[in-house]
Order: sequence, then structure tokens, then C-alpha cells
Amino acid sequence: MANFTRIEVTTSMYKTGIVPVFYHPDLEVCKSVLKACYDGGVRVFEFTNRADMAHEVFAEINQYALAELPGMMLGIGSIIDAATTALYLQIGANFIVSPIVDAEMARICNKRKVAWSPGCGSVTEISLAHELGAEVVKVFPGGSVGGPSFVKGARGPLPWASIMPTGGVEPTEESLSAWFKAGVHCVGLGSQLFTKDVVEHGNYAALETSVKKSIQFVENFR
Repeated sequence: MANFTRIEVTTSMYKTGIVPVFYHPDLEVCKSVLKACYDGGVRVFEFTNRADMAHEVFAEINQYALAELPGMMLGIGSIIDAATTALYLQIGANFIVSPIVDAEMARICNKRKVAWSPGCGSVTEISLAHELGAEVVKVFPGGSVGGPSFVKGARGPLPWASIMPTGGVEPTEESLSAWFKAGVHCVGLGSQLFTKDVVEHGNYAALETSVKKSIQFVENFR
């Protein structure tokens, strides 16, 4: 069962401005990455369902977060069907992120009052996602859909939309400035944040520093 409400998750997403997006099959690597992000100031973290038995790794790191990282809200991404949504809710996911808009996934999350962020690539999809109960919609792939200009354009007719682009976002001042000036709620950061130096060489200190800088950039742009 989720330990944080959808409103707590949504508020924390906005407060820090960045949501790391990560998958690795090794439990200890995941714990180290999660701890570095936490120490850097992150409080919302998206683990991705990218391989067989990913749910087993998620269950372990979620227990680790609950025991060792107070306030860390761990959710799951890359979910594309209702059955997998239910599985992750049962093992404690605090939010569900999907690359698609799926009404059955929305119903399952809404029954449990868990935050659901579906992937959207048009104003029509964003509007539908809100109608289905999404507080924050994911624009994916952010760079390919249209980048910051798409967010700015979509928020013209839908100024109430809370948008989280993933894909095409970099942990740099230039990239984050463009996205936040366009009006995003927060951004998802994946491979650009979790470099080879971090994952393969275990340079978690560099990851913590990068996270801190990214959060500071966000604060400067708001």
C-alpha cells in the first residue's frame, strides 16, 4: 500500500522540480543511487519496470527507502497495463508513471487514491488524462514531442495543466531553464543524470552533486 497520498507526491514533485528515472537489476546499485539522490535533495524517485523481476528489486528498495530514507516517495514507471499497475500498488508504489494513456490503469489508481502520470503527446491526450484523474501528466518523449515550445503551447489553452517532460531533459542550467520557463511542473531525468561514471564506476558523490545543482537551478528559474 502507498505510504504517501497523491497530493503529497504531486506537491513534492513541484517542490524539488526533478524526478530521477532509473533502473538497474542490482539491488545494491539501486540503493546507492537512491541514497545519493536523497542526499542531494530528491524526495520523489521513479524506478522503471524495464526487465523481468523488476518488481522484486522495487519491493526491496521500497522497503529500504521506508526504513532508511524518511520522506522519500518511490514510484514505478514504464507501466503499460492494468495488471502490472495493480501488482506494483500491492507492493507499495506511491505513484504510477506510464508512457501511454490507459483508462483502466487510471481507474485502478483512482480507487486507491494513488498518483498516476500518463504519457501524453498532444493537447487532446493531456485533456483526456486530466479527465481520467491525472494530477500531473507526463510528456514523453519530451524532446521529440516538441520540447519546451510544446509545453508552452499546450499550456495556452490548458493553463491548469501540470506537465512533467521526460526524455530530452538534461541536468544543465540551459536545459532546465528552457523547460521551467515554459511552465513545467517538474521534469524527469534519466540517462543524462545517471551517466556511465555513476553507474559503472560507482561515482555516487558526483551524482549527489549533480542532483543538488539541478535542484538549485530549478529554484533559480522559479
